[in-house]
Amino acid sequence: MVVGELAMERDVIIIGGGPGGYSAAIRAAQLGKEVTLVEKNHMGGVCLNEGCIPSKVFAEAAKQSQAFPHFEKLGFEMEKPNFDITKLQTYKNQVITQLRAGVEALCKANKIERIEGSATFLSDDRIGVENGHQFDVYRFNHAIIATGNRAIPHFNGTKNIVNERTVYSIEKIPSSLIVSGGDYLALEVAFSYAALGSTVTCICEEREFSYLDEAISKELKRQFKKKKIKFISGEITKVVQAENIIEIQVKNSKGEIHQLLGEYFYSSASYEANISDLGIDRLGMKLDESGFILVDSQCRTSVRNLYAIGDVTGGKQLAVKAIRQGKVAAEVLSGIPSEWDDSYLPTVVHTIPSIAAVGMTEEEAQEISLEYEVGQFSIAGNGYAGLREQKDGFVKVLKENGTDRVIGVHILGDGAVELISSGVLALEMVARDEDLLFPSYPHPSMNEALLEAVEAIKGQAIHQAPAKKEVSAK
Repeated sequence: MVVGELAMERDVIIIGGGPGGYSAAIRAAQLGKEVTLVEKNHMGGVCLNEGCIPSKVFAEAAKQSQAFPHFEKLGFEMEKPNFDITKLQTYKNQVITQLRAGVEALCKANKIERIEGSATFLSDDRIGVENGHQFDVYRFNHAIIATGNRAIPHFNGTKNIVNERTVYSIEKIPSSLIVSGGDYLALEVAFSYAALGSTVTCICEEREFSYLDEAISKELKRQFKKKKIKFISGEITKVVQAENIIEIQVKNSKGEIHQLLGEYFYSSASYEANISDLGIDRLGMKLDESGFILVDSQCRTSVRNLYAIGDVTGGKQLAVKAIRQGKVAAEVLSGIPSEWDDSYLPTVVHTIPSIAAVGMTEEEAQEISLEYEVGQFSIAGNGYAGLREQKDGFVKVLKENGTDRVIGVHILGDGAVELISSGVLALEMVARDEDLLFPSYPHPSMNEALLEAVEAIKGQAIHQAPAKKEVSAK
């Protein structure tokens, strides 16, 4: 190792080139800052290279695999399709490479200096960057930590035991796949691989669906049956690797034991902040009880000129959070008032059909004794969904009594991911139900399902039969 004798001066240094890091770098450069970005691996971080993008490539393939019967009704004659996972893996890698090149080009266009290597804080205004035998020292005015997290597998990994960062690199479609967990990552794995040909069993306890509205959870279980995904509620008590077979033991709430066999076993990992080699212990930076960096609403750490964004700050491990925090940190250090607030962070699950939600669930409203009304509209009543044969699901809207403000939007159905942006905007702007009723919605479109869910609060949805009135016995 060769240690540089002098510290090179820099204005803003960002450590980590994931969605949060490169978004912060570009925003700071847009605001006139000279930016240096340090990344030891590929640009784009886990999201682009191992997580978000690979999973969505598989989700898209799975979704399209369900469309062939509809294509024939539209007049396209074709033989039964043959799926080749090798081609899908090739396409996935092409998408990753193209998107990564796009990020690199954007950084170059914004005159962002990129340095390859591992960064370590030497003090609150200096870092050292090691790259092979070279070690350079940089003095900075501001630094943003965007180093993400590190996955901790729950079970000893073999080629047949996978997690969210390895499951989309399997070289074959498993004949049978056991999926543990009810979070969005596990659900996407279950639905994608089931659509692509695996026999899938999903194991989780009922409480693992608590982040979803009860109506969504109920419909989700119906979709399990429709997609031939076996669902078992219980706790995994034993996992044994036997040659190319995984043996799983599950104990349900009644104490009954289920024995399962699968070719592959998926379990979402736990996470810890990726800071062990960062040297922040010498800065006295405050961490939470789980070891993630504590930040305020402006993404400032407890050290005056240091910021932290994304997964390294704990909480929900989502790219949308990292991107927003990256912009906030860049704006604040540039002297522009800005603030991070995760109150209306949308939940999105790329199942088939997809799930998207924002705001309160009914259960959460009941827990705080909030008086509310509900409107729910079946997507089967939407004309555009009908002509596309995507009629599963519903839109559900919660409105607070008295104020009439919209407090929750929950969607299960094709197009839910795109449609939830209207729900996010409504909650952010403290919209009342009349604010969603007044605009003209394009026809025919899935957007009308949101309109009719709001109309359903007052029993005025046009394409929904009126609720049957109970007749009391005389």
